[in-house]
Amino acid sequence: MKVKEKNTINSEEVELDKPDIPKHFEPESMNIPEELPVLGLKDVVVFPQMVTALGVSTEKELKLLDNVLATNRFLVLVAQKDAEKENLTPSDLYEYGTASVVLQMLRMPDNTAKMLVQGIARIRIKEFTETEPFFKAKVEVLKDDPDKGDVETEALATNAKNQFSHMVSISPHLPEELKIVIINIDNPGRLSDLISSHLNINISEKQEILETSDVKKRLQKINTFVNNEMQVLELAGKIQTQVKSEMDKGQREYYLRQQLKAIQEELGEGDDQAAEVKELRKKLKQAKLPEEAQKEADRELSRLARMHPSSAEYTVARTYLDWLVALPWSKSTKDNLDISSAHKVLDTDHYDLEKVKERILEYLAVRKLKEDMKGPILCFVGPPGTGKTSLGKSIARAMGREFVRMSLGGIRDEAEIRGHRRTYVGALPGRIIQGLRKASSNNPVYMLDEVDKLVADFHGDPSSALLEVLDPEQNFSFSDHYLDVPFDLSKVMFITTANILDTIPHALRDRMEVLDLPGYTTEEKLEIAKQYLIPKQFEAHGLKTNNLKITDDAIKVIISDYTKEAGLRNLEREIGTVCRKVAKEVASGKTKPVKANAKNVNDFLGPIKFFSEIAETSVEPGVATGLAWTQAGGEILFIESTKMPGTGKLTLTGQLGNVMKESAQAALSYVRAKAKTLGLSLKDFSKYDYHIHVPAGAIPKDGPSAGVTMAISLISLFKSVSTKSRVAMTGEITLRGRVLPVGGIKEKVLAAKRAGITTIILPKKNEKDLVDVPEKAKEKLSFKLVEKVDEILPIVFETKNKPKIKKRGK
Repeated sequence: MKVKEKNTINSEEVELDKPDIPKHFEPESMNIPEELPVLGLKDVVVFPQMVTALGVSTEKELKLLDNVLATNRFLVLVAQKDAEKENLTPSDLYEYGTASVVLQMLRMPDNTAKMLVQGIARIRIKEFTETEPFFKAKVEVLKDDPDKGDVETEALATNAKNQFSHMVSISPHLPEELKIVIINIDNPGRLSDLISSHLNINISEKQEILETSDVKKRLQKINTFVNNEMQVLELAGKIQTQVKSEMDKGQREYYLRQQLKAIQEELGEGDDQAAEVKELRKKLKQAKLPEEAQKEADRELSRLARMHPSSAEYTVARTYLDWLVALPWSKSTKDNLDISSAHKVLDTDHYDLEKVKERILEYLAVRKLKEDMKGPILCFVGPPGTGKTSLGKSIARAMGREFVRMSLGGIRDEAEIRGHRRTYVGALPGRIIQGLRKASSNNPVYMLDEVDKLVADFHGDPSSALLEVLDPEQNFSFSDHYLDVPFDLSKVMFITTANILDTIPHALRDRMEVLDLPGYTTEEKLEIAKQYLIPKQFEAHGLKTNNLKITDDAIKVIISDYTKEAGLRNLEREIGTVCRKVAKEVASGKTKPVKANAKNVNDFLGPIKFFSEIAETSVEPGVATGLAWTQAGGEILFIESTKMPGTGKLTLTGQLGNVMKESAQAALSYVRAKAKTLGLSLKDFSKYDYHIHVPAGAIPKDGPSAGVTMAISLISLFKSVSTKSRVAMTGEITLRGRVLPVGGIKEKVLAAKRAGITTIILPKKNEKDLVDVPEKAKEKLSFKLVEKVDEILPIVFETKNKPKIKKRGK
């Protein structure tokens, strides 16, 4: 049954025949039957003395009401445990309720009825006697024992009166007449019931009060509920006061602003905000935004016009519009498509690097034939100091474009690329968009430096954000989180740089055209120093050509003894040191020209810093010369093997990585498998322990390219035969003795040349890589291309000491 509680003191009288019922009901003075009809109520608990209007709509309820009116007008009102349930059973009702009497009843035209009831006394349902056509139950009347002599009960009643009276004063929903009624009630039980009926608490809490027959306990609970509700009302009142104060303040400011606006109009002074909006509208029109960006700009401009300049949102909207205005949506620089002129610029700025120069000139040639060509995505990979960043500047100068550089090293937040959403305080676009604003052009040369040093963590993965930037099929509509409108990056020429490719995610690497910038040879460094570095350092230190002369031999000594790099940074730094020494003498008044040669370089730079490995004139058994690649260029390695009595255990030292350790295991397994062919005794492998060491133990080493060198070192040890001192080798070994290709051939060949090696053994499949080796470096070098380890033995061992390989025959 749907119930609507009115909780009124003075109910509206309905002109019906009324029963002869006293004004105040006392259970003692009324004969409440032991068996009464039971009506379940939804969302309401009726207390004794409480007058409530109830609606009756179902057939079952109407039959109950007819029965009540036809007999003694008494019934029991009990709250439902679940207000949503319709078809009730006795277990769906609480055990405690209120015996009530129907005061008035009014039938409605829609076959429903309304009745006015008043609670008389608490009851407990002992048992249900009937369930059809309506509920009927035997009840027990519960009497209050107010204990008027109890001082605590009186104190609780007085406190409840005072607190409730104060609550009536601050509550907008309770009538003031309640104060008078409360003051005139002396009975603590009746007082508690009246207050309970007007408390804004849930049904279970009201039912708990109804079921408490002890007046003192009932008053204790009521005091707690009243106190809680008062706190809520006081807080609500405080909030309301604050809101009203803010509204009054806002209305006052609006009134004053309107007055100020009227005064400005009378004086002929314009509205600053209106002028600002007008200026922004003009700038947006000049910026020639794309259609989607223009719609967003117009929408934001309309919002700005309706805001007050002092609001926080005004600043956010204004900053956003400033960014839209400042971006080069339609501004481009004109490309220099003169191929010969661009070639001349590239040659002026950089020595060699023919592959990279050729690629740039190819792009310019195609650009000349097809104007709407998308910008290429290039990736320069090479050791530090090889000129990757400066090459980007040179490309921009050759093409006549703006140059923007963005360092990606250490960036760990995706927002650095895509920007922050405008909901964040202090939000800005990502660095891609910021760089374009700085360039004031939508087709600059954009260099993303150190792309291999991006960091992914809980902030996000910046490399994933770069996937859209560096994809020509997607970057025409790059969406920055701050702008939230697409920006065309397809005209931008992106160039990324990296020292190694291994740390670049595959999906990102796949989007870029990789161009290798290998380390420079000594001859190339000499030419670069003479043509670029020395003039640059002379100018930086205020020297003239008659103050200092650096000979070619001096430069070669600096390269070999004072630097150990594939690039040029340290070489330039050492040349700068020589220049500073001379500049000090010139500044002191010494005008005599200074000549730096191979003999006096140490006077300028101090003792030699690096000792290059050179081929040993005599090699002991168990030592083989290998070739290695490092980020600083190539090196030669002397791999040493020895044996001692033991059980066949293999020990590896020299800070070797996992791949290099596996190569050593593979080399030993190969030698053991070929023991009979090599003329070795299988018993020796279990009699001795073997130790392979790669010198320079403080430097970590890894990679498979030392596999064949380790195998030759072990064969040399087992056969007690020395290898040729001027022979070096590189290649990966398999268990079948095959020699597989490796990388870094150019750097390894150059390192062998510097060390005095005359014969280099390479995998057959690396023959193609010799094209990249300068012809001058290949002079006086003999290259032996092999496919199997067996082919290496005649090359590395002296003919008279060459280990005999037994051929399998009949």
